Amino acid sequence: MKITGDDRIVTYAVLTSSDTGSAGKRRDTSGDAVVEMMDAAGHKLVERVMLPDDFDQLSQQIDSWCGSGSVDVVLTTGGTGLSSRDVMPEVTRSLIDFEIPGMAEAMRAESLKVTKMAMISRAVTGVRGSTLVMNLPGSTGGVRDNLGVVLTVIEHAIEVLQDRQTGSHPV
Repeated sequence: MKITGDDRIVTYAVLTSSDTGSAGKRRDTSGDAVVEMMDAAGHKLVERVMLPDDFDQLSQQIDSWCGSGSVDVVLTTGGTGLSSRDVMPEVTRSLIDFEIPGMAEAMRAESLKVTKMAMISRAVTGVRGSTLVMNLPGSTGGVRDNLGVVLTVIEHAIEVLQDRQTGSHPV
């Protein structure tokens, strides 16, 4: 969390994993939903990228953001399903230092209230260095359901992760 004066600003980057989208054949509505929700919460977009479902390209992008020192949260969309091209959970696990299973569990639980298809989500949330990395579905509705349930704890998670916590835990 970048601190400027008395303001605490959570900085974030959005990575959309989509073969179709990266080929210019589909608009990135899930990435749009992430930006809309994060901006409405007062957070600051650092960068937004769409890449094909390619393990190496996705890994390099996340690694670059995590190592930059300018991104508190990397939010990915897409690539969390069961197709052979859905590699985002594997990419994330290969990069993170540890998982935060409660966040991914909360997202799936909230999504299950809307669709039984949430059972086949393989989304992962974890930490690399001092950056939170969170996988979200590739649909607008899925982003809204998933990010909506964890949005209220992201700022606190970053404070604790970066040893900047002051006061008690929020309710």
